[in-house]
Amino acid sequence: MDKRLMLIVNPAAGRGAYKKGFADAMHTLDKGGMRTTVFFTAGRGDATTLAAEHAADFDTVACIGGDGTLSEVMAGLMKVENPPPLGYIPMGTANDVATTLGIPKNNAPRAALRILNGTPRPFDVGGFGESEYFAYIAAFGAFTEVSYATPQNQKKMLGHLAYVLQGAMALPKIEVYPTRVEYDDGVVEANLVYGSMSNSTSVAGIVHLREEMVSLGDGLSELVLVKDPGNVVAFGELVESVLSRRFDSDKLIILHTKKARFTFDKPVTWTRDGEDGGSHREITLYNYAAPIRLIF
Repeated sequence: MDKRLMLIVNPAAGRGAYKKGFADAMHTLDKGGMRTTVFFTAGRGDATTLAAEHAADFDTVACIGGDGTLSEVMAGLMKVENPPPLGYIPMGTANDVATTLGIPKNNAPRAALRILNGTPRPFDVGGFGESEYFAYIAAFGAFTEVSYATPQNQKKMLGHLAYVLQGAMALPKIEVYPTRVEYDDGVVEANLVYGSMSNSTSVAGIVHLREEMVSLGDGLSELVLVKDPGNVVAFGELVESVLSRRFDSDKLIILHTKKARFTFDKPVTWTRDGEDGGSHREITLYNYAAPIRLIF
């Protein structure tokens, strides 16, 4: 029996990468019994509005774009009662979610096959304050600024966290944030240079967590905090720890929580799924347990 598919396309993602393989992907979906209606976004926030207004009329929703597009679609689906399953054709530059899920990146026909043959699985969604959402990460700190400003090919050449840390070391000054973090099981008070709450094995291209450390639909997010290393030697030790995936540095804290409240002594700039998250002196992040079924 044919199914109705809502396909949201971000034509700007990956410098128009959606065009590559788009016709083949549409043919694949059509052969698989998907009767597709295509919606193009024209600006930031459009994917959220489109999903919120139209998703209930379809059996499946999918999007073509980067992690930012996926994040917007999820935010829209959070406003839909019993939202349909969500498929993803990653054609962006970072594609952290696709890395975590093992979805073929920048290969629209293969990703379309995954929509047809994959399984809808529970997926947690992050809450950023009381009214905004994130698909896989909210983060602050010098590392995020360096990471998101770095060309993807350079990250791949040098290694994610190694490059970010080395880039941070080269900055005239690494900002240190006196921070209080209240989470499910306690409180951390420390001078941090980075902090994040995520639901991904690939954390903003910075830390690659082991698969056994992350469950995408368990109602818990991974809280990653990096204390001020203080000197070049300590930076090097932290790089070695992360590259070997030991995560045993005393400067690196990884916890699991449903909720985390961050308090700073001044407003701090955040990123949300790689986009501007604004500046906040206090912000509470949440894990909404599996409101979305993501196909992979």
